[in-house]
Amino acid sequence: MASGASVGDPGPGTPEHHRDHGFANTDPGYARASRWVRLRFFVSRGLATTFAPRTAEIPRVGPDGLAQPDPPPDATVAWVGHSTLLVHLDGVNVLTDPQWSNRASPVSFAGPRRVSPPGIDFDALPAVHVVVISHDHYDHLDVATVRRLAARHRPRFVVPLGIKAWLADLGITEVDELDWWQSLNVRGLTFTCLPAQHFSGRTLTDQNRRLWSGWSIAGSQRRMFFSGDTAYYSVFKEIGERLGPFDLAAVAIGAYLPQRIMKASHTTPEEALQIFADVRARQFIGIHWGTFDLAEEPLDDPPRRLEAEARRLGLGPEQIWVLKLGETRAW
Repeated sequence: MASGASVGDPGPGTPEHHRDHGFANTDPGYARASRWVRLRFFVSRGLATTFAPRTAEIPRVGPDGLAQPDPPPDATVAWVGHSTLLVHLDGVNVLTDPQWSNRASPVSFAGPRRVSPPGIDFDALPAVHVVVISHDHYDHLDVATVRRLAARHRPRFVVPLGIKAWLADLGITEVDELDWWQSLNVRGLTFTCLPAQHFSGRTLTDQNRRLWSGWSIAGSQRRMFFSGDTAYYSVFKEIGERLGPFDLAAVAIGAYLPQRIMKASHTTPEEALQIFADVRARQFIGIHWGTFDLAEEPLDDPPRRLEAEARRLGLGPEQIWVLKLGETRAW
């Protein structure tokens, strides 16, 4: 069954993913673990990351991650960490899911702590013109970071439904919000909000009140797919048919164990490569790993599994990229 019990029923004449008080996943096979199983997992992870944090040595290019040559090529991408990418396309600088804080948490003293610092120092960022948000979880939408960006760069925020009001409460008003399949042109780039299978909420009382999504970012010659957080399902073939082929796909490869918790809302490295095939992309970047300790797999396991599956599929490192923190590549 598709999710939606906590946010009411579908309204007459509304899109399939809309509910009376929020949003729902639409894959008929969608099934989350029970509330009790999920609560036990998140409490145990919170305690582990607070009192027994794991560490990892994630390769990086340098202390500041000076991201781009000046002037940069027409299309570059740099991995800041987790799902934060600095994308340069047609003279426009775009940040995805910016996160520069030390924790992905509502409090400063507990919750998932960074295991690796940002690959690009915040003060080393070039002018940021657009910020794209995929959903409202703490590792993707960070209060301190968006406030800093708004104060220093005054970017345009492009977000899924429901997040505009949340940002307005912070005093951030340069915001456009879109539903799935809606598009918007900003500075000559076309941003299209795309379906994903995930969930939202920052507290126990606002679950699924705001929409989650992936994004297409299209310029005059190149097009990028950004997955946000999602499980694998058939919609990616539709995305490839409607908007592909893509020149670059940035897809989440981390937070997949335990499977009973994660399968409904995250992709394994193997599933991420299936998304890459479905959206018909030319290059691949693995994101959402090596930054916050969110799940039970070893912190450096996602790229190993990704590279093993890529070899099995006959895909080489020139096509499947595992970037160092702060590394920039042209695409």
